[in-house]
Amino acid sequence: MAGDEGLALAGARGGRWLPARRLRSAKEAARFVDDVGFALLFPTDRPTAPSLWEAVAGPEAAPFAHGMGPAESMVWTWKDLLPEAGLAWYGRFLHQRASLLSPPVLAALYPGRGEPDDHRAVSLPPEAQRIAEALRAGPLPSSALRALVGHRGRYDRAIHELHRHLLVTTAGVHEQRSGWPAAVIDLTCRRFDVGGGADHRYATARFLDTMVEAAPEELARAYRWPPAAARAALDDLVAAELAVRTAAGYRASRQTPTRPDPSNGGMASA
Repeated sequence: MAGDEGLALAGARGGRWLPARRLRSAKEAARFVDDVGFALLFPTDRPTAPSLWEAVAGPEAAPFAHGMGPAESMVWTWKDLLPEAGLAWYGRFLHQRASLLSPPVLAALYPGRGEPDDHRAVSLPPEAQRIAEALRAGPLPSSALRALVGHRGRYDRAIHELHRHLLVTTAGVHEQRSGWPAAVIDLTCRRFDVGGGADHRYATARFLDTMVEAAPEELARAYRWPPAAARAALDDLVAAELAVRTAAGYRASRQTPTRPDPSNGGMASA
C-alpha cells in the first residue's frame, strides 16, 4: 500500500479501535471487545489488529516495559475474568495469538453443534481429545490438565489446537499453594451460546467493519481460513452490497451489523 494511503488507513483504524477514554473496568473492557468484535491481548507490529492493551494503556505504551504495572495487571486479570463471566472468549486464535472474541463473533465462527462432544467431530491430536473428554465433566485448572497429558510441550500444542477450533476457553483462575494461579479451562459451549451453524458472512462483515479496509490475506490469517475461502467471503459481501473492492482490497460500503439476525440470513440490518 502506498505511503500516504497506508498512513490514512492506519489513522482510520486507530480512530475505529481506540476508545474515547482509556478502559478502567472489566465492564468497559467487555464493551470494547463487543464494539471491535475481536482483539489481541497485546499489540504487535505485524499482524495489525486492535488490542486490549492499547485500549487500556494507549497506543504509545509498551507492555511490561517496567514489569507488571497497573495496566498490565488489569489486562492480565480481565483475560480470565471476561470469559468466566461469558463476556468475551479468550484463547490463542486471532493470528494464532492470545486474543479475545465478542460472543456474537464467537458464535459466528464456532464450527460445532454447541454440545460437549463437539471435539469428536474434529481432527485433533490424541492429547487434545483427552483434554476435551476430561472437560466434559466440568472445568479444570490447567495444572491438572497438564498433569493429565504428562508433558508440557504436548499439553501446549493440544491446548493450541483446541483454541484453534474454539472448543475451549479460560474460565477464571485456580489459586495454588505456590506460584502464579493456574488458569481454569472449560468447554466453550458451556460458557457461551454457540452451535447451530457458523455464519461466515457475519464474521467477515465484522472483520471488515473493524479493519476499515482489508485484503483477503488479512482475513485468512486472522480467522485461519483458507485464502480462497477468505476471498470468497469478501466477494459475497460485495455481491450483497455490504462491501466494495478497492485498490488495496475491500472496504465496507456502509456500516456493518453488530449482531447476527437469523431472520435475515444471519445478518442484522445496518
